[in-house]
Amino acid sequence: MEAKDPVRIGITVGDVNGIGMEVIMKTFMDARMLQTCIPVVYGSVKLANYYRKLLDANELNFQVINDAGDANTKRPNLINCLEEDMKIEPGSATAESGKYALASIDAALKDVMDGKLDAIVTAPIHKQSIAELKPGFTGHTGYLAERSGAKNHLMLMVSPICKMGLVTEHLPLSEVSQAIGVERVYNKIMALNQSLMVDFSIRKPRIAVMALNPHAGEGGQLGKEESEIIAPAIRKANDAGVVAIGPYPADGFFGTVQWRNFDAVLSMYHDQGLIPFKSMAFDEGVNYTAGLPFVRTSPDHGTGFDIAGKNQADETSFRHAVYLACDIFRSRQQNEALRSGALRAQKQLSRAEKD
Repeated sequence: MEAKDPVRIGITVGDVNGIGMEVIMKTFMDARMLQTCIPVVYGSVKLANYYRKLLDANELNFQVINDAGDANTKRPNLINCLEEDMKIEPGSATAESGKYALASIDAALKDVMDGKLDAIVTAPIHKQSIAELKPGFTGHTGYLAERSGAKNHLMLMVSPICKMGLVTEHLPLSEVSQAIGVERVYNKIMALNQSLMVDFSIRKPRIAVMALNPHAGEGGQLGKEESEIIAPAIRKANDAGVVAIGPYPADGFFGTVQWRNFDAVLSMYHDQGLIPFKSMAFDEGVNYTAGLPFVRTSPDHGTGFDIAGKNQADETSFRHAVYLACDIFRSRQQNEALRSGALRAQKQLSRAEKD
């Protein structure tokens, strides 16, 4: 596929009782989206019809297909992978809705791993509903990494003004300190650096690394993680040629807008990174899983059970997730083309030197 061609995007419906299908349909009610991508929604005709009626979106017609390879380039596509007698209860978290959400994820994951899709965009899920079926399930990020065999992945929040990576993701705060060893912090720095270069075409990224404790530990009086874990990980990354700087006390760093001096920020835990990120870019923010063998993005909001079924959901973040998936896929294509070209040039030079 040439970079100018529409990108084939697999779209999971998320929790069927949340706002996932609503933001999907609102996104593709704009026919101009089909100039950018070929959407393949993994859901059901019943679910699509339910939300078409709710949104009064009679002009949005899905092409029902059996295989992602047969996707219509002129219309949104739909693959039936859920039970047609499914019960739809907007606003309710149920075991049944968790089962459907997981079935949608698994179907899209299989197709993207088989090369039938270029990327996937996942609508929001209710983690607890899926965890009842899959004990230990903590979210898309870990599940997709485990299923795809990714060795070093990273949850990366992306907006036009800021990129925020996380060392730990959906983890109780009481467990964070024990989870951030030197190797883990180092690996996340390296994963972030690699993603910035390959996925975002930033040639020499500058990364700010946050401290864990108030005032960066205050010389050890408020904690030693900075001196014993985070700083050594930063030095190790520097030795590997990565421009990583810190650890910075988070309050002063974000309060004085120092993040503008960096290409990305690496936070130690969920709220440390996501509170400032969502304060800056809630509507435009996108959740991206760096380090996977395929491209996966998601809106940065949740299931929206409180507004589900009320035609109140804003599709802006989901639309940005689709755009970002396309941009990253093309950036990866370009990077691979440049790498292949460099390898060919190197081989030709070696042959010429031998001759």
